[in-house]
Amino acid sequence: MSAVMDNLLNVGAPPAATPGASVPAQAATPAAVATAPTPARPARFKPLLMAILPPLLGIAFIVMIWEIVAVKSSGIPSPLVTLKEAIVVFSDPFYQKGPNDQGIGWNLLASLKRVAMGFGLAAAVGIPAGFLIGRFRFLSAMFNPVIAILKPVSPLAWLPIGLLVFKAANPASIWAIFICSIWPMIINTAAGVQRVPQDYMNVARVLKLSEWKILTKILFPSVLPYMLTGVRLSIGTAWLVIVAAEMLTGGVGIGFWVWDEWNNLNVPHIIIAIFAIGLVGLLLEQALVMLARAFTYEEVKS
Repeated sequence: MSAVMDNLLNVGAPPAATPGASVPAQAATPAAVATAPTPARPARFKPLLMAILPPLLGIAFIVMIWEIVAVKSSGIPSPLVTLKEAIVVFSDPFYQKGPNDQGIGWNLLASLKRVAMGFGLAAAVGIPAGFLIGRFRFLSAMFNPVIAILKPVSPLAWLPIGLLVFKAANPASIWAIFICSIWPMIINTAAGVQRVPQDYMNVARVLKLSEWKILTKILFPSVLPYMLTGVRLSIGTAWLVIVAAEMLTGGVGIGFWVWDEWNNLNVPHIIIAIFAIGLVGLLLEQALVMLARAFTYEEVKS
């Protein structure tokens, strides 16, 4: 009877460990399980915030400095006054009230037209010249001293030569753009041709490829990134030069518009023109940067 009672009392009790037997590990209860720290998720909007916040802070800093200068100097309009005037200017940018009284839109288009003509002529001459100078050592030795002498000359120093030759302000401005835009194209294109691996040229010599095949199949694909870099540098220089050239030659153009507003002591319009010139230059350069990236490849590192 006592044995039966002992068995009933021991029901549900864990079995006693026998000597030499291994004790199985007990299952951990939910309360005993330590919750592992979950890795912190990156903020979903952090990349967007980092892309927007720094430029906004930079603009806010410039506006703050501008406001301080405007308070200290009575001749500089405040950002708010300039903004109100900009709304008026850009509300009708293409008005025409005479040959010397046109909206800022017409002046920007006139400057862009001159830049396109001078820049196009420079590309038509400079890129082939760069290929020839980079391809043939004799031409490189022949023209390198000429380029070294003429490249550092200020583009505006060429403007009187243009006025003397063409007898008109518009072609003289185009000439100044041409002469300042051609050097980066020549130098970068020639450098790209000279950096083509010699193995490619040896293969072309073994296969007895014609000069046209070498140009189209070997040189042009390899030189294209260098050539586009020269084009990007040239367009920035051309846009800088046209503003200064138009200030000296007059007529319709954003440079003349700035000078005319200075003669009228309209400082808000001058500041508006500065921002418009900078924005157009930025758009031109970014368009060429995107074009250069589309045709630029990175070498795969082993």
